[in-house]
Amino acid sequence: MPDSIRWGLLSTARINRSLIAGVRASRRSRLVAVASREQSKAQEFAQKWDIPAAIGSYEAMLADPQIDVIYNPLPNHLHAEWTIKALEAKKHVLVEKPIALSVSDVHAIADAARKNNRVAAEAFMYRHHPQTLKVQEMVGAGELGEVRFIQGTFSFVLDRPNDIRWNPDFGGGSIWDIGCYPLSYTRMITGRLPIAVHGFQVLAPSGVDLTFSGSLQYSDDVLAQFHSSFGLPYNTFMEIQGTKGSLMISSPFKPESANVSMHLKREDGQKEYRFPPRELYLGEVEDIENAVLDGKKTRLSLGESAENIALITALLASAQTRQAVLISTGAL
Repeated sequence: MPDSIRWGLLSTARINRSLIAGVRASRRSRLVAVASREQSKAQEFAQKWDIPAAIGSYEAMLADPQIDVIYNPLPNHLHAEWTIKALEAKKHVLVEKPIALSVSDVHAIADAARKNNRVAAEAFMYRHHPQTLKVQEMVGAGELGEVRFIQGTFSFVLDRPNDIRWNPDFGGGSIWDIGCYPLSYTRMITGRLPIAVHGFQVLAPSGVDLTFSGSLQYSDDVLAQFHSSFGLPYNTFMEIQGTKGSLMISSPFKPESANVSMHLKREDGQKEYRFPPRELYLGEVEDIENAVLDGKKTRLSLGESAENIALITALLASAQTRQAVLISTGAL
């Protein structure tokens, strides 16, 4: 068995710089290539980031036997297509969130991964950070009592008028880009889908949601709310309230500063938790390494990814019809 894996970047997307840092911080990964639809762009990117190989097409990268893992940061509407193509080319894949725009596409990715004996995982970097693992540990140990209410927010001002996130044909909109974070976090805490959701949106001129707000109802008296926006200043948080206390996480999705902390409030006192700086994208790289090299399961399963996509599509349907939507897990 090899003792390291070789990565290829499928496109020259801006987010690559974060993944590059994660790969280079790991002892079991090597970044060996970047691909673009234009050879000149691939060469320019490779030179800037000191990447050994520049490849002039996505197809050529998938055919390269010197690459083990593909990182897929393409626009949302291309995630499923090129992830499946990479799996069929016998490559493992780490694909940016959202992994797809429909539950059926997530199932197709899972089928391709199983058929070709390859690993595919959705790139939610926060899931691997020590802060997130501590939250899961505290909730699981009952430090908050029984969880009864969860709320979260992710917003920032998207002021680039030609950004692809404004394009409805590309899977644009705030809920797909950043609303997926508090929704994913809520799914992580509850471990399941709600029974009903109600979504509300304010549309941008292009027709995608500028701002989205949603309410979630679970079968055991648990409620949740979330909010995402491209039109409001940067803000993130998650709050989990239970019968014994509440936990406020001020930087749940990008806990990368030296002052990351969260606060537990209970009747018997308060406690602050601090976490040392860590390369934010290292965890998802190590997760792929553990799956590919050690045969472990990825921390975020494709089944959970399918549930996240089901939740987003139900919320969008609710906002469009202005009615609550019931969710049936049987369809998954």
